Amino acid sequence: MPVEFSPEHWQTIEQRGRAAFLGMAIGDALGATTEFMTPMEIRFKYGVHKKIVGGGWLYLKAGRVTDDTEMSVCIARAIRDAGGWDLTAIAQNFVDWMKSRPVDIGATCARGIREFMHTGSLEMPPNEWDAGNGAVMRMVPVALASLGDEKRLAEWSVAQAHLTHHHPMSDAACITVGRMVHQAMQGASLDQLQTLADELVGQFAKFRYRPYLGGSSAYVVDTMQTVFHYLFSTESFADCLIGVVNQGGDADTTGAIAGMIAGAFYGLSSFPRRWVRRLDPLVREEVTELADHLVNHSPLASRLK
Repeated sequence: MPVEFSPEHWQTIEQRGRAAFLGMAIGDALGATTEFMTPMEIRFKYGVHKKIVGGGWLYLKAGRVTDDTEMSVCIARAIRDAGGWDLTAIAQNFVDWMKSRPVDIGATCARGIREFMHTGSLEMPPNEWDAGNGAVMRMVPVALASLGDEKRLAEWSVAQAHLTHHHPMSDAACITVGRMVHQAMQGASLDQLQTLADELVGQFAKFRYRPYLGGSSAYVVDTMQTVFHYLFSTESFADCLIGVVNQGGDADTTGAIAGMIAGAFYGLSSFPRRWVRRLDPLVREEVTELADHLVNHSPLASRLK
């Protein structure tokens, strides 16, 4: 039986898709300032870091994003231009992006992209050192494109992850984040999202986030613990992101992942206007357009037409 949505309900889903992609970019831009800093260093320099001011170890202009957003945009463009999921097109977009000399690129991502360049391989071999957060950070376009089909979500999440990261905990985190975005876009409660987080902990006990130990490195366990802690202990999009990025560490990525989930959950109306205005306007425009395209060509949208 086809699912029926009122025009108003579908507009809410579209809006939450935009919020997920835009929230990811905002979290990236906000967190880039405090990347690799400790909480004590952040307090000494900023008190509480809550403005998009750029700087950081990359000396960014205020509002500029990093590899988290740029690789997500690569995936979204590839899906749009290919008219659907095309892993080779995604890998080629990564190559073109890397050749453009981006401001930052993680070592594991660079290794996987080079492997595709030299051999055409679309999957790195399993590696116990690949349990980083670099595949999770680019999950928002995968979630939007697969909206309404959890089987595709799982398959595509792992496929894009294995271009650069091949580790079961990275795979599981990617799928969990994608499911959280799906459910948040369709009106799930925070308790329902927490159930998904707890299922991940049941699968891999290392992801346990209570009590929160304060780790915020690029290790996917630290990343997800930080995201979960602040997502479930705050009551607004802004408070969630402020808490995450003030932990420092890999703050652009923890900010990006928290931003995509919290964005989908709280919606655009919850975003501080100053953050939206400070984000690079070209990025703001493109991620909004890409989000609309992906959601409106998703399996859920196809069933409604």
